[in-house]
Amino acid sequence: MKILALHCDYISFKPLKKALKNTGSLSEKEKKGKKVEEPLVVLTAVEKGDDVEYSVQELVRNIKDIAKQVNAKNIVLYPYAHLSSNLAKPDVAVDVLETAEKELKKNFKVTKAPFGYYKEFELKVKGHPLSELSREINVNKKEAEEEIDYKNLLRGISKSKLDTRKLKSNDHRILGQQMDLFSFNEVAPGMVFWHNNGLIIYNELIKFWREEHRKAGYLEVKTPEILDEKLWKISGHWQKYKDNIFLTEYEKRNFAVKPMNCPGVMLIYRTKTKSYKDLPLRIGELGTVHRQELSGVLGGLFRVIQFTQDDAHIFCTEKQLEDEIIGVINLIDKFYKKFGFKYHVELSTRPDLRIGDERIWDKAEKALENVLKKNKIKYKINKGDGAFYGPKIDFHIKDSLGRTWQCATIQLDFSMPERFDLTYTDKDDKKKRPIMLHRVIYGSLERFIGVLLEHTGGRLPIWLAPIQVKVIDFTDRNLKSCKKFVEKLKEQNIRVETDFRSIPLAGKIKEAEIQKIPYIVVIGDKEEKSDSVAVRKDSKMKVIKQDVFIKNLKKEIEERK
Repeated sequence: MKILALHCDYISFKPLKKALKNTGSLSEKEKKGKKVEEPLVVLTAVEKGDDVEYSVQELVRNIKDIAKQVNAKNIVLYPYAHLSSNLAKPDVAVDVLETAEKELKKNFKVTKAPFGYYKEFELKVKGHPLSELSREINVNKKEAEEEIDYKNLLRGISKSKLDTRKLKSNDHRILGQQMDLFSFNEVAPGMVFWHNNGLIIYNELIKFWREEHRKAGYLEVKTPEILDEKLWKISGHWQKYKDNIFLTEYEKRNFAVKPMNCPGVMLIYRTKTKSYKDLPLRIGELGTVHRQELSGVLGGLFRVIQFTQDDAHIFCTEKQLEDEIIGVINLIDKFYKKFGFKYHVELSTRPDLRIGDERIWDKAEKALENVLKKNKIKYKINKGDGAFYGPKIDFHIKDSLGRTWQCATIQLDFSMPERFDLTYTDKDDKKKRPIMLHRVIYGSLERFIGVLLEHTGGRLPIWLAPIQVKVIDFTDRNLKSCKKFVEKLKEQNIRVETDFRSIPLAGKIKEAEIQKIPYIVVIGDKEEKSDSVAVRKDSKMKVIKQDVFIKNLKKEIEERK
């Protein structure tokens, strides 16, 4: 069973028509639909193998647990098949939902949306950290051991194919196939299999990130991906996000696969005593994190389970705070201009569920707002959407399709240094607490690549392009000259691919264009005699001397144009 619990200001829904033939009729009142205020909406998918009795027990237990955390009195049970591709039979699902409704009515006001109907619905989700929680409830009866049929298993995992019928031509998943960048497989849901070409993009983005962060005075670290539950209890993640963390056990100790990088950095800070002379301390980490997501909400690179965050944590004094925030804003601006992204800024303030007293929140929000005002940065207030430990400045980039994506963020945190007892010695030799900034620029590297692919239609700038040049021979007699030119390109570390097949030239060029290769080079008899190349870019062809082409190309790559 899978559920997605949404704490909402309201939900309104109305049945439109039957989705299942054997579904019963609705009363006139039910046909009109319903609006419920302040509900905990529980989108529910009952799956094959779910035991009805145990399913109800676990469903009710989980709903009570979430309702207690968000202080919800109204429950809306909403059948939602889209959370799973392994659904139970309708009569089983009806039995589970109706029995759960009876049990929940003992403690809550319960509304159950009609089962087996297509419905329109509208809801407004609250902005606090617990307003969206997905859970997978393991309610299958224990299966008997069986002999492993590896051939059948292999057939099962070889079926993963992308259904492109409902996707636009510039969808990053289609571009990923055309350009041979990445793939997905059900053996690792929501985790990317990077192919050579895709990994080039990934690594070039990291190379650029590292260069700019070294210039900006950041130190890079790497922390373990699996850490003892004690660490997550100290940080607060255990209480807030336990159901979205992958857990494992080792020698009777509970461990968590890290959903965030910050707690590991806290431990690095604590390894040595710090003085005011060590601050500001800027620590970056390109950390791989894992977060549990329901299979029904995964979507290419945009929504994944495993991803890389370009995290950085800055420890500073109160006097240094505004300068550090300005430094991060300037770095974000530099990155987004490099990729041609416009963006707008939002100041997200204290959520309903938060830690820390109001005085600290007043101080933190004022600090962020002062920086924005002093630098004449236009912004809007996103009330109640801050992190549970502090307010934040969010950067929403706009792509070529007019869509906005929240990628970069700067979060001001007074809580984590307190919880981990981080200190530094001031000029007066007294122990003081550093202020901490959490920040990302790409956000999720995977999602950023997906956005960038769709923003550019796959026509990436030359420095990011997996294949920068494709060399094509006009006829077989030009093969020797082509190979010689390819060697020249390789000597200059230019990423080159060849197509020397005995097929029409037009077919070779068309294939290279589908692969979104920036420069297509053709060498024929004329080019061979004049030591030139015919260069095709953006459907335009021109002839240029080989050495001039290589010189211009190297400059374009080095300057990251």
